[in-house]
Amino acid sequence: MLNAVAEKGGWGTPAPAGRHRGLAAIMGYGSYVAACAEVSVAADGEVTVHRIVAATDPGHAVNPQQIAAQIEGSFAYGLTAALHGEITIKGGRVEQENFDTYPMMRLAEMPAVESIVMPSGGFWGGVGEPTIAVAAPAVLNAVFAATGKRVRSLPLKAADLKT
Repeated sequence: MLNAVAEKGGWGTPAPAGRHRGLAAIMGYGSYVAACAEVSVAADGEVTVHRIVAATDPGHAVNPQQIAAQIEGSFAYGLTAALHGEITIKGGRVEQENFDTYPMMRLAEMPAVESIVMPSGGFWGGVGEPTIAVAAPAVLNAVFAATGKRVRSLPLKAADLKT
C-alpha cells in the first residue's frame, strides 16, 4: 500500500519546484490505506495541496470504480477538516449551523486525486471513511518537509507557517 502510493506519487524523485511530499498510512474501518500528498507553502504561510495519490486495500472489491470514487470524494472531507474545519461557539451557541457557515473545499481548491484500489481478498473493509484519516497526516508531513515546522493543531489555516 505505502509502496504503491510512494511509487505513483514520485517519492524518491525530485518534486516540482516549490512543492514537497508527505506520506501517511493507517488501518481503519477494516481496510488498509495510504496517501502521498504534494503541497506548496507560500511565503505568507498559505498551503496549497496540488496532488494526492491514495491507495486502499478493502479486502474484497465488488465495484472498483465505486471504491475509487469514494476514495476521491473522501479527500474533500478530509482536506476540509485539515485546512478549514473548525467549530466555534459564540454566546453559548455553535456558529456553524450548516454548509453555508461551515467552509468546505471549493472545486478550485481541490487537488488532483489519484486512486489505487488494491484488493487482497480475505476480508471486507470500508472504502469511504478510511481514506479521510490519511488526508491530514499526509498533508502535514508535506508541510513539515516544506517548512521544517511540525503542526500539531488543526485547522491548518490557524498555523503560523510564514517564512
